Order: sequence, then structure tokens, then C-alpha cells
Amino acid sequence: MSRSVTFAALILSCLSALTAVAEAVSWPWHPTGPGDVCKLIAASVSSASEVHYPNATSYDFDNYHFASSSSQSSECSVEPGTAEDVAAIVSATRTPFAIKSGGHNTNPNFSSTTGVQIALTRLNNISIDPTAQTATIGAGLIYDEVYAALEEHDVMILGSRATGIGVGGFILGGGYSFLSNEYGLTVDTVRAFELVLPNGTISAVTDTSDPDLFWALKGGHNNFGIVTQFTMDTFPIGQVWGGSVMLPTTDYDAVKNATLHFWNNAADPKADVMVGFTAAQNQTLIEVDLFYDGPAPPEGLFDGFMDIPDAAQNMSAMTVRSYLSMVQSAGTNATAGMRGYFDTVSITDLSSSFFDAVLNETTYWYRTLSSEVPDVVVHYDVEPFLQNVYSHASADSSAWPPRRDQHFTPMLIYYGWTSPNNDELINQVMQQSSRTLTELAIGEGQDVSNTPLYNNYALYSNPVESMYGDSLGRLRQVRARYDPWRIMDLAGGWKF
Repeated sequence: MSRSVTFAALILSCLSALTAVAEAVSWPWHPTGPGDVCKLIAASVSSASEVHYPNATSYDFDNYHFASSSSQSSECSVEPGTAEDVAAIVSATRTPFAIKSGGHNTNPNFSSTTGVQIALTRLNNISIDPTAQTATIGAGLIYDEVYAALEEHDVMILGSRATGIGVGGFILGGGYSFLSNEYGLTVDTVRAFELVLPNGTISAVTDTSDPDLFWALKGGHNNFGIVTQFTMDTFPIGQVWGGSVMLPTTDYDAVKNATLHFWNNAADPKADVMVGFTAAQNQTLIEVDLFYDGPAPPEGLFDGFMDIPDAAQNMSAMTVRSYLSMVQSAGTNATAGMRGYFDTVSITDLSSSFFDAVLNETTYWYRTLSSEVPDVVVHYDVEPFLQNVYSHASADSSAWPPRRDQHFTPMLIYYGWTSPNNDELINQVMQQSSRTLTELAIGEGQDVSNTPLYNNYALYSNPVESMYGDSLGRLRQVRARYDPWRIMDLAGGWKF
């Protein structure tokens, strides 16, 4: 059943509130800019919500992003505490706005603005339905909070493999998890979205209530309104095994052989591997993350990694632990506060020569940039998911990925730096590097010309066609039906 707040009722409410505010502050009847809209919002929302202004601690928190290049100084920030207040905010806001869940999107203007910053942090509810085997979670939570709560009930949802990630953007973009080989993408496990539409309607969107909108929200981000909570499938969880270690490049050949062996032979859906290269402070290190959904992996599964001589002294990090402890084991927040961009390349095979090229891109661009950008951090990783990772849902079950008939796996590319003077240089370098790796994959015979890029990793300069492919036409139709006024175009993100 949908909970409906009619647009007319909201307008009357806003006008009533505006009249009261106008009597006190003598401002125009129609808000003329973000500052007026902030005052209108403050007068329209309930006591469950709050508006903050510059120099307030909460304002700084609401505008903060993992990458400082993604943070902006908004006119005000608003923390809605209810879906009804989100509806009031949407109805009042006709100036640029942004929606922030966790703040890890590194694309400028995607979840930040100089207008009205909507921070969903107060939408932090968590409830578990053991009979339905679901969990309902607020869109303002970070996964660390969700994992901690669910572990107490021996269940888990699919979600981020890194600490500090907000649930909102992660789920709406697709979502790869340590459990994806076992259960699919995070969007494959969504049962329902609570969505505030641009007309102020609050609706529970499911595959039966509105199949087109449900499909579009599964990968289509914020183009259809503001999601305030998600109902997700839960899965049994106990102690897991794994961890993260850093190794010297003298172990490169052994790591490469172990990774290629896993790519070509692994079939256990409980296993997951990530291997990355990080160049910073005049050295390059190899990061190996191993995961197994159980207290111990089967004998031989990770031997190629565990038998690396230099790794033996560090492999104490690979241990039995909670799922939350596993997610927090890697130092993924080490560069928080620096400027930064993500990008991605999708590959369908992992050869020895391609693996060599990934390391070469890491070291080459670090050496090339380090004289001009002395504090630069360069990171590339490969994520060898199993061949059947997309088979857990039907072919046309989600807007992203736009195709499931092809096995592909995303690479994560990350550059960090501190000076805004280097923003354009880094953007150009990352585009060039992504092209180099894509052309190499094509040269090796990989059919990646129509392979979708992972939108949660993709750099802002990538065209939406490269991510959504054949889904774009249907996405535009759904957007036209639910947002003919193009209100959500005032917010950042991938736009269709």
C-alpha cells in the first residue's frame, strides 16, 4: 500500500508556513534563491528534521565528503527525519540541491551542491523481519552500522566491501559485495523501495506495485525521486574468514599466478578475491584481500596466495572474524580528506599480459605525475568475480547492468591528491589510462566495446551510454512518467 501525500496539500502547507515566515522576516512571496528556499524548508518540516547553516558543526558534517574535491559549501543543509519531511523538502526546492547518504561519491556535484544539501543521516532506522527474511534500512545509514546491527541476529544483507560507505548511492548503483558470488548484486536482493516522488507522493515501490519504476530504481540512481528506505533480503551469516595484507612488488609474480589461477579455476561461490596496486610515497605495494563465507576456506582454495613467502609473516591478518571486522580490515579510509576520483574499466578476461599492464599503469602514472603532483596516490585493482555472478537475477531485472548475458568484472581505479590546481590534469590522465587498458583488452580479443561500465566507479566524464546501454530508452520513459517537470535534474548524478 502507498502512503500518499498529495502535492496540493503540500503546497497549501508550504504556503501557510511561508506566510508565517514572511510576517516575521518580510521576504518575497515566491522564494527567489537557495537562501529563501532554506527558510521555506525550515518552516515546512517537522521537529524531526533540522536545517543548518554555515559555521554550524552539523552543517560541516552534512557537506563533508570522503574526497574533498566532492565537497561544496551549500547555502544550507537539511537533515530530514521522516519521509513526509523529505516530501515537503522536494515540494519546496526549485533550486539546485544534492542528496547525500554516506558521501563517498568522488564525482564533483553528484552528491554536493552550492544550493540545498539534503543529508539523509537521520533516516537511520533498522528493522528485521525474520519470517519474511528481510531487513528494512534507512537510506542515511552507512554499512558499518547496518552490519553491526544485523550480525547480532546472525543475518546479513549484501553491501559495501569498504568501511564508511552509505547505503543509498551504493544500492541505487548496483552494488558488488563480498557475498555477490553467492547471491548476486545488491540490487538483485532489494524487495522494496520507499520513494518520495517529485510530486510529493510517498510510495512503496515493489516488482508488483510498479514493475517499471522498481526496475528503474535498481541501478538508475536518483532520477525518479528520493529513496528514504530499502527493504532487503537477508541471508544467514556466522563467522567469516579473511582479511587484507600489503605485500612488496618482489612478490608480484606469485600474486599474479595466484590471481590468474583463481580467475580461471575458482567455482566456490563463498569465496571472493580483490588484488590491487598502490603507488604512493615513492613505493608501490600490492594489496591482497581474501574472503570466505565461513570460518575456514576449503583446503587449497587460496594456497597460491597463502604460500607466498613474504606473505607468510603477514597472513595472520587472514583470520576468523565477524563480517563487519572483515569489511573494516582494509585501510580504505587512509586517503579520506584528499581530493580524489574513481574510474573503471570493465574486462571479460584476465590474462598475464593484462595483469602486467595494470601494474605498469600504476607505476608509470605515479612516476609521471609525482614531480608535478608530489603527494599523488595511484591505485588500480582487479576484482575477479565468478563467471555466474550475474545469473542470480533474470536478464531484464534491473536497469544496471543493462545486460547479463556476458560475464564481465569491474576494475577500480583511484587517484588521490591535494591541490585543486591538479584536478583537470588528473582527470585527463585517468581518461587516458582507462582508454589504454580498454584498448589492450580489445586487442587481446575481449569483447568489451559494449560491456557496461560500473556506474558507482565511473568517472564523471564517461557518457551515460557507456554504463546503461540499451536500458537508456526505458529509463527515459520511466523518468518522463514520474518526473515530467525534471525536478530531479536539479540534483547531481548520472542524468539520462
